[in-house]
Amino acid sequence: MRIVTWNLNGIRAAHRKGLDDFIEKIDSDIWLFQEVRALPEQMPDNWNPPEKHEIIWHPAQKKGYSGVSTWSRIGISEEGRGIKTNVDPDDSEGRVLHTKHGNLHCINIYLPNGGANIERQKFKDKWLEDLLIWANKFIDIKEPVLICGDLNIAHMENDIWNPSGNKNTSGFLMHEREWFTRLLSSGWHDLLRIKFGKIKGPYSWWSNRGQARALNRGWRIDYVLANAAALEIFEDIEILREGGLIVSDHAPLIVDLRL
Repeated sequence: MRIVTWNLNGIRAAHRKGLDDFIEKIDSDIWLFQEVRALPEQMPDNWNPPEKHEIIWHPAQKKGYSGVSTWSRIGISEEGRGIKTNVDPDDSEGRVLHTKHGNLHCINIYLPNGGANIERQKFKDKWLEDLLIWANKFIDIKEPVLICGDLNIAHMENDIWNPSGNKNTSGFLMHEREWFTRLLSSGWHDLLRIKFGKIKGPYSWWSNRGQARALNRGWRIDYVLANAAALEIFEDIEILREGGLIVSDHAPLIVDLRL
C-alpha cells in the first residue's frame, strides 16, 4: 500500500501546476493533503476527482486558509475531526482529519505556524500540548496508525540547513524541538529518520526567497510518524523533491507499507 502526504500550498494553484499528473505518476492508494485553502465547490469547473477515489474535505471556516483533505481509492471512513484543543475546540482552522482505510488509521494533520506574531506562537504552543495528549491514545492500539503531514517543526539540527541562523525562528525554537522529542519518546517513530539515519536532510520544504531550492537550503517539516503496529509493516519512504516542487513549495512524502 502506498500513502502520500503533501502540503499543496493551495489545491487550486496545485491543480493549475499539474497536480493531476503527479497523482497519476505516483500512483498512491491514499493521499493526505494539507493547506488545501479551498472548499470543494471552489474547485475549477474543469476539475474532476481522480477516477475511483473517494474524498473527504475538512476545510477551514475562513476561506482561502489552511484546511486538509484525504483521498482514497481503497475505501475510506471518517473517524473524527480535530483534537478538541482548548484554543480551537471545533477545529475551525481545519487542521486534523482522522480516517480509516481497512485497519489502517491515517491522521492527516497541518500543525499551526507560529511565525506571524507572538499570539500565533502562543496558539501553536497550546495546540502542541493538546496534540501530545490526544496522540497518546493511538500509540498502543494493535492496528497500524500513521500521523502524516506538515508539523511546522524541524526537529533536529540535521532537519534544517542553517540551524545556528534559525535558533530564534518559529519552527526551530528550542521548546518546539523539545516538544517533538517528547512526542517521539511517547512511542511514535519517525519513518524518514529510520530510513536515512543521522544525515543532513533530506528536506521537504524550501523558501521561495533567494536560491533556497537551487542550493538545497531547506527544512524538514513534513513527517510520517508510525505507532509500533505501523512500524512493523513499514517498507520504504522517500521525499520526491524533483518535480514535486513544480506543484508546491513542499515536496511530497511517499511511504510504502506491507498491506
